[in-house]
Amino acid sequence: MEAVTKMKLKKGDQIVVIAGKEKGKTGTVTKVSPTTNRVIVAGLNMIKKATKPNAQTGEGGGILEKEAPIHASNVMLLDPKTGKGTRKRA
Repeated sequence: MEAVTKMKLKKGDQIVVIAGKEKGKTGTVTKVSPTTNRVIVAGLNMIKKATKPNAQTGEGGGILEKEAPIHASNVMLLDPKTGKGTRKRA
């Protein structure tokens, strides 16, 4: 079993993405997963997932859009004074 690392990010933090297709965008952390070292940011890294209709629950099929996790190394805390990424907690 691998050890869980302590993450510097917490739910509700303002972050800026520093790598990947969402580079330069900012958002709020909605979920943190310390075991996989990933975060989910509201409105960023959206994916489309096709779902089948389910007769038991009565839900129809379709295409859902939801946020995918981003690795914590690809985001930085947003400094409220400067509006740029920072390594230190405010």
